[in-house]
Amino acid sequence: MDTLALRTDAGHRLLARYRRMHNSTDLDQSINNFEHTLDICPMDHPCRPAALFNLATAKLINCQANETYSDLDIPIYIFQDALDLRPPGHPDRPVTQLHLAISLLIMLVTRFERRGNAEDLDQAIALQREALALRPVGHTDQSTSLNDLAVDLSTRFDHRGNAEDLDQAIALHREALALRPVGHTDRSTSLNNLANRLSIRFDHRGNAEDLDQAIALAREALALCPVGHPDRSWSLGNLANRLSAHFDHRGNAEDLDQAIALQREALALRPVGHTDRSTSLDDLAVDLSTRFDHRGNEDLDQAIALHREALALHPVGHPDRPSPLNNLANRLSTRFDRRGNGEDLDQAIALHREVLALHPVGHTDRSKSLNNLANRLSIRFDHRGNAEDLDQAIALAREALALCPVGHTDRSKSLDNLANGLSTRFDHRGNAEDLDQAIALAREALALRPVGHTDRSMSLGNLAVKLSTRFDHQGNAEDLNESRENLRCALTLLTQHDPYRLFVHKSLAAVYLSFHRSGRDGTGDPGEDTDNLNIAMHHFKEATNVVPGGLLFRLQASLNWVRRADEHRHSTELEAYATSMQLMDAYMSATASVSSRHRAMKDFPSTLAVDAASCALRGGDASRAVELLEQGRTIIWTQMTRLRTPLDSLQTRSDHAAALMKRFRDLSSLLDRPPASHADATQIVDVEAADTRYRRLVEDWNGVVEEIRKVEGFSRFLLPPMFADLQEAARDGSIIILIASESSCDAIIIPHKQSPTSIRLPTNIEKLQTLVIKFKRTSTPALAKALMELWDDVVRPVVDILGGFARRHSRIWWCPTSVFNFLPLHAAGEYRKHGQFLSQLYISSYTPSLTALIKARRHDRSLSVSFAAIGQDHPSGASFTLECVEPELELVRSLLPLLPTVSFTKITSVDATRSRALRALQDNTWLHFSCHGTQNYDDPFNSAFLMRDRPLSLLDITQTDLSRHEFAFLSACDTAAGDPSTPDEVIHLAAGLQFAVVKSVVGTLWKVTDATVQRLVEEFYKNFCKDGKMNSKRAARALHQAVQSLASDKDMPLEQRILFVHIGI
Repeated sequence: MDTLALRTDAGHRLLARYRRMHNSTDLDQSINNFEHTLDICPMDHPCRPAALFNLATAKLINCQANETYSDLDIPIYIFQDALDLRPPGHPDRPVTQLHLAISLLIMLVTRFERRGNAEDLDQAIALQREALALRPVGHTDQSTSLNDLAVDLSTRFDHRGNAEDLDQAIALHREALALRPVGHTDRSTSLNNLANRLSIRFDHRGNAEDLDQAIALAREALALCPVGHPDRSWSLGNLANRLSAHFDHRGNAEDLDQAIALQREALALRPVGHTDRSTSLDDLAVDLSTRFDHRGNEDLDQAIALHREALALHPVGHPDRPSPLNNLANRLSTRFDRRGNGEDLDQAIALHREVLALHPVGHTDRSKSLNNLANRLSIRFDHRGNAEDLDQAIALAREALALCPVGHTDRSKSLDNLANGLSTRFDHRGNAEDLDQAIALAREALALRPVGHTDRSMSLGNLAVKLSTRFDHQGNAEDLNESRENLRCALTLLTQHDPYRLFVHKSLAAVYLSFHRSGRDGTGDPGEDTDNLNIAMHHFKEATNVVPGGLLFRLQASLNWVRRADEHRHSTELEAYATSMQLMDAYMSATASVSSRHRAMKDFPSTLAVDAASCALRGGDASRAVELLEQGRTIIWTQMTRLRTPLDSLQTRSDHAAALMKRFRDLSSLLDRPPASHADATQIVDVEAADTRYRRLVEDWNGVVEEIRKVEGFSRFLLPPMFADLQEAARDGSIIILIASESSCDAIIIPHKQSPTSIRLPTNIEKLQTLVIKFKRTSTPALAKALMELWDDVVRPVVDILGGFARRHSRIWWCPTSVFNFLPLHAAGEYRKHGQFLSQLYISSYTPSLTALIKARRHDRSLSVSFAAIGQDHPSGASFTLECVEPELELVRSLLPLLPTVSFTKITSVDATRSRALRALQDNTWLHFSCHGTQNYDDPFNSAFLMRDRPLSLLDITQTDLSRHEFAFLSACDTAAGDPSTPDEVIHLAAGLQFAVVKSVVGTLWKVTDATVQRLVEEFYKNFCKDGKMNSKRAARALHQAVQSLASDKDMPLEQRILFVHIGI
């Protein structure tokens, strides 16, 4: 045998072995052998075409194996040389042409996918047509050629949008299917291919028959792939995708649930290591994300976890990495939209940047990547206002549009994106050209989405908003009329489950408000017609009811409703406030940690509850004002205390009720646990999994609460309390609620049995804010003047009415809101000779909420008194020693009754660590703290008592069961100071103890000196324990008497005489 034959045979053997074993050495040696055969075959050698063909085939396989697609030109040129050596008429040309065409088109298609050269795709289609012509009717492989040509025509449609290509592809797939009758081994493949193309045509033309037929074909394909069939996972995924599209079109939840079930089965058939596992992960994640959009459950977090797993299967350098990067970025963007975590948006932008870098100029998917990144940058601009983000977004959108010429399937999306960017820039810079161009682009986008197109409603909405904006600036009535008509049309196209309904309702509300203000529809003079105003408020309300829109968007819509209803004094104003507070509560409850809830609250109006109460008072309904205040204030505390609600009475109702009680307690216990603190190195997947578990627990807990409300006698379980229930807080004395809002400042006096009385105070919120600043001055004359102003503007008007409800020297409770939280109401008076003082008339206590006061009275007084005195004179990090701590604790010991009335424990110095203090807190129901106290204004739940090793924080205290505790004296600075950024959450150490159901607490408004503490502690405990008995209800009177005893000491600064306050029963 000659060298040529030996080398050729060796090359084929090595290539065959490589295909079996995937040993790259075999492939390299095969190429070496084929190169040698070519070298010994001159141009006129009869075996040269075969040698070229063999070498081209081996090099093609090498490019595919090593993913060196930039080297595809080499085998393409070699294949072309082989074809040129067999001109028309050559006996071997047909068979060579067939195999060469097939091999060449693989390379052309692959190169097109990598580089986007349209000529490659056109040449591949031409070769496919040649191959088909060589396989006439009756040829065993004709169906394969029909299928391959259809696939390439579909690809060209995807990139150019020529409807003829898609129609021809479908016709070819139908012809291929007819050649594969029932029983044919490839019938399921043809069924799936035809189903896919029909589904694509439905996406572009909206003909429901195409989609229904696609589903029927996919079902038949799946039936041909029973359990165990190698193609079952592929058929499962295809049917799932068709059902998901059917859900998008018809809104039948069963379709989506079935799609998810099918995707889960497909994923189970593609375990770790399966080449198509990442596809199943992404497909399942997309469907879960869709279900989240429409139901708002934990599916989104699961989708993100699946996308992360898919991305991990495509490391840096993997040719398919852009797809999972893009999918994960999109889901993170969705989560940002729903929950507002800026880290999700930043991560999404980083992922989109990586995708764009992998789609350089010339790549077929570059326009998609440009649009995605542009969208996210524009959103980030909306939230942070960085002009660079907006300018970059517009530049990226322009580049994307340039890559989508007329006929491109993504042109409408690119038009909308650029239009949105330009419209946003107009809103911030006012260049009318930007707005006009945005409207022109939006019109073109709408024209590309005719009736039946799945995105037509979105284009209608986008154009409508821009037209409404131009009307606001230019006053052209045609713009406003067209805007309204487009939005109405968009609404009719949307199913009830579509989250986009929220946007359309919100936009319609804005349009009808414009009609109301302008009077442009002929219903009345500007600002006078009520019809348009009523319709606007209707749409605001409807927006808040679009459950698939998500809690955050619904809450934002409700706040918009509040603003507009307040602006126009509309009859729905009170309903808008109540809806906002309900949605605020639901939104906050899905956040795991109290600190994160506090941070989230700063993103919303801090005056929502007091504004709602003012609205109710304007309507003459003081009882409703009280209910709204109780519902909308102290939300974080309320959510924490719900988890500790006793349910003993439920247990005796029935076995079902007892089971509900156990389930409620178990879930509450899990939710009440502090969330795990994650180190910086913790995998983001683990953090997200913990958040998902928490939200699932919240969902389960809400479900149990709904079931409990169905039990007789529990219909209002954990619902906001009614006034009749809240009035019980006044059982031992009148409650005075002080309300400070922009519209008015009011007081509500709540007696125990009579109707509440409201009083309009002769002040406003600006004067009160100035007054708070005045109290920061320590000089006695300035402080006395501020206290007199407080008496004149706030306290005296209350006292004048209070006489009809409360006898002199009786107890009263102040429940301040908003800025009133930072005023020493108990110390108000006429600081002059023979002046009148509140302290001469009543004994003042405070309560952060009526519910807290009611709960503090609820448990029975303990007969035994276990008293712990906790002191720390030298806390961690301090450079000085508090000399008065030890003497103070000894003074307390000396004034308390002896055993057996009181069992006394003292913890000081090196023993007073955080853990020992916590243990003492748990083991003793009467407490006295003497140490440094700090109010943390950035994170008030980290306000703390400073111990020897580390702080005992408010968060630590809230996680301790204090439900049987009687009394706490907080001899430390700033223990009742509060947080100005969220005043109505009342987050400070003293309030925290009362919300933890400590009955009676003494705290401080600001810094206290050693001399003051020593004097006041002595006077307090003398009065508190004067008959040898301990009763926490005496604390207020004992503090009142102690402060009165200091009043005569003119050497003690006034600010030291008034800083102690009593909170509780």
